[in-house]
Amino acid sequence: MSEDKVVITPLTDGPNQVAGGVVVKDADGTVIKEAETVYLCRCGFSEDKPFCDGAHKKHNWKS
Repeated sequence: MSEDKVVITPLTDGPNQVAGGVVVKDADGTVIKEAETVYLCRCGFSEDKPFCDGAHKKHNWKS
């Protein structure tokens, strides 16, 4: 098993922070983003799903 760990942290009143070398794929398996850290929408308002675009702030979304 790899020593690297992915850590998911739900940020207060914001997105899920996913850190630790992340590969995000679409339903067909196509890689849409590779990064050390990504922020995934929890509020449902993002226009860039599955990524957070800050829309939770505009809608005053609370976790």
